Amino acid sequence: MKLDRIDIRILHELQKNGRITNVELAELVHLSPSPCLARVKKLQKAGYITGYAAQIDIAKLGPTVTVFTEVTLKNHRKIDFEQFQRAAEKVEEIVECHLISGGYDYLLKFVTASISDYQLIMERLIDMEIGIDKYFSFVVIKSPFVKSHLPLERIFST
Repeated sequence: MKLDRIDIRILHELQKNGRITNVELAELVHLSPSPCLARVKKLQKAGYITGYAAQIDIAKLGPTVTVFTEVTLKNHRKIDFEQFQRAAEKVEEIVECHLISGGYDYLLKFVTASISDYQLIMERLIDMEIGIDKYFSFVVIKSPFVKSHLPLERIFST
């Protein structure tokens, strides 16, 4: 499915506000409501829209710690990467996992209740013998901003 600028605009608006009404969305993308809804359904069916979720202000729930972790594996066979990824995906506190080029293999983002909770998770991962050679931790002191949407119109201008 080839997307046009209106499809990109629809995706842009929906990622900023997934609860927007179809009428409001149609107005923002300069369509009438019926064709707008048809496009949204087409984007959902094609897998461009994978779901809708609430954004939670975690700071209101209580203290947390965010840690970015660089992980280097002992071996670099396909099976080693698959084994590590399967194990990492099962850890709820790992909210992002990126395979990276450069001096290490993975960049993980953890959100935990405390530094000691983070360390316990890392110790469990190491004890699982999933191929971790070494890791480096970077504790987030402050996040001046975190964007939940991507600049789709700038990246995918048609």
